[in-house]
Amino acid sequence: MILSRTSQYALQALVYLATQPEGQPVLIRKIAAQLGAPYAYLAKTMQILSKAKLTNSFRGRKGGYCLRDKANHIAVMEVLLLIEGARFVEPCMLGVGKCSDDTPCPLHCEWQPIKLAILRFFDESSLSQLADEVRSGRSRVFDIQLAMLSRGT
Repeated sequence: MILSRTSQYALQALVYLATQPEGQPVLIRKIAAQLGAPYAYLAKTMQILSKAKLTNSFRGRKGGYCLRDKANHIAVMEVLLLIEGARFVEPCMLGVGKCSDDTPCPLHCEWQPIKLAILRFFDESSLSQLADEVRSGRSRVFDIQLAMLSRGT
């Protein structure tokens, strides 16, 4: 249950947007530069987030992306399910097609409680909580300190 690169970029971009002034669009190029993400890859990811109504997108010189109202309260799990699909919560650690309590793979009994705890964590964690962690300086999703970003440097 390792997050795909697309999920990682989606969460990082959403957390980054949640740390920005509300309603102020940020260019994809700036987001990509801050996250160290490939521009084209992030642009496709941002389109997915926009179609799912998590972000607003604006065209033009002052365009970019910003979070939609109340999107910062969305659970991390909702983003992961959007990007990964339902298969995110179902797969067997070993890739065994019919792994279950009735027909377990060799890792099932040990992995299942861990998996459920991780899924519960994702479901109980919101983008705003992650953004608060970044704003406080306890965590980061980009290499440049948030204080530098808020000054526009």
